[in-house]
Amino acid sequence: MKLTVFGATGGTGREVVRQASAAGHEVTAVVRDPARLAAVPGVAVVRADVMDPAGIASALAGADAVVSALGNREIRRPTTVCSAGASSIIAAMKGAGVRRLAVVSASGMVTDDADDLLTRYVAKPILQRILAHNFADLKRMEQIVQESGLDWTIVRPSRLVDGARGEYRVQVGRNLRGGRATRRSDLADYILRSLDDATSFHEAISVAK
Repeated sequence: MKLTVFGATGGTGREVVRQASAAGHEVTAVVRDPARLAAVPGVAVVRADVMDPAGIASALAGADAVVSALGNREIRRPTTVCSAGASSIIAAMKGAGVRRLAVVSASGMVTDDADDLLTRYVAKPILQRILAHNFADLKRMEQIVQESGLDWTIVRPSRLVDGARGEYRVQVGRNLRGGRATRRSDLADYILRSLDDATSFHEAISVAK
């Protein structure tokens, strides 16, 4: 499969690139600063601004699927990194005739009956206040993706941690009870598995240990 990965210098993006290359996929990593991405065999690195649909068009030529692992480390100010990035990527995908898109969101912004009482009424309300700007951006991104008309999957990990790939759980359309952490390696594994799985199309899917 020919993949284009955005946000490839972040923790999740790097793991997606590494695992995709190891699995034999043809990978194009789109980055602002190539120096921040260690060389990976078989990976083409394209320097471009994700906010410029025309500028990223060449990185999408012939792609079978696109992965967006865009994120924002700034939590104190309003941001549009994920939502504006999604709009630009979708515009470029439509221009290139690419339909398959997987984007990384977050389960922390979603509260439902799968959460235990402590998570629902204490932990998540605190987290949602702290990350209000980031979560507002992610909610807008999800809306943009859902309205894109593409074959999309929204992947919602819980708190991201490092570690070797292991057993993990997935849940369609709701949170995972007790799913307080997600290894980036597991998240990348699920993203790559989902790309040719039509049952994940047009779904928001939680991933956690």
